[in-house]
Amino acid sequence: MTGRTVHGSTTEMIQAVAAGRPVRRDEPLDPPGDPDPAPETLLIGDERFRIERLGRPLDWVMRALGDGADGRAPWTVLLWQGGLLDRLPRTVDHTIAGVSWDPTTQIADLLVLDEPRSSVPWDIDLETHHRLLDHMAAMHARFWHFTDPVGLGPPGARYTALAPSTGIREAGSGADGLVVGWAALAADQPAAHEAALALAVDPAPLLAAFDGLPTTLVNGDWRVGNLRPLADGRTALLGWGWAGAAGSAVDLAGYLALNAGKLPESKNATIDAFRAALERHKIDTAGWWDRQLELALLGAFVQFGWSKTTDPTELAWWIDRVLPTARTLPD
Repeated sequence: MTGRTVHGSTTEMIQAVAAGRPVRRDEPLDPPGDPDPAPETLLIGDERFRIERLGRPLDWVMRALGDGADGRAPWTVLLWQGGLLDRLPRTVDHTIAGVSWDPTTQIADLLVLDEPRSSVPWDIDLETHHRLLDHMAAMHARFWHFTDPVGLGPPGARYTALAPSTGIREAGSGADGLVVGWAALAADQPAAHEAALALAVDPAPLLAAFDGLPTTLVNGDWRVGNLRPLADGRTALLGWGWAGAAGSAVDLAGYLALNAGKLPESKNATIDAFRAALERHKIDTAGWWDRQLELALLGAFVQFGWSKTTDPTELAWWIDRVLPTARTLPD
């Protein structure tokens, strides 16, 4: 596995990517009045790039996940450095052209191919939805039986990161909604709250239940705001902060939870479509699929169930699916 260079400075990174082409500052492509302004943009030759900054000092989610702990580079940098992003299937584009990392500031800069952003997330029509599921399955098939060679997040981190304790610890940093959401879940569905909170505090029973089931490289963040359909039919997958070794159904469960209200078909139909996509990519799902799906849905509820209390129908679907699974785990 051939790795990629991580540069020591942003200037060095830009010069390496430019390779002698002219570089100039450019205006962001945001719509006028966008409340979330784009990062700095550059024209290198006739290509437009943006500079995105990653680092624990900037991002409470990274701190909650343990990403970049103990002075280590962020997991996105490790994916790049280890060559894992180069192994993605042709249909999935990470869009990263260069990476720099400053261990003193704990900040990484990514030079990313830019494109116009919409102020309203694009809708998922049925064709796009099925294409996304197929590209997710293709990625999982490419990394089937993946074991982590670079030191990404431990499997339990995704389940503890959005616990109410994070909201308390990171108050004022953008995580305040966690406390409100978990409290609303406790008031509305105490049994579901108890089951989810127990695993958010200690995910060991859930992780033990996953043992022996097949793993792959998951992105962990297949939400609409993190995806771009490209003109050539590929998918740009723009964030890798939740990546790690996990079951294929973990990505699917996250897709269902994160894109609630945007799916053009039912969750059950989406599950069937994704399983069929895995089979098309020559992954035999017999013997393990049902159990991994049950556990992955439970895990997604541990992560995001607190955000479902404003939609009774959505919440009811999740509770019906995950509470029976939670009762199968050891105390």
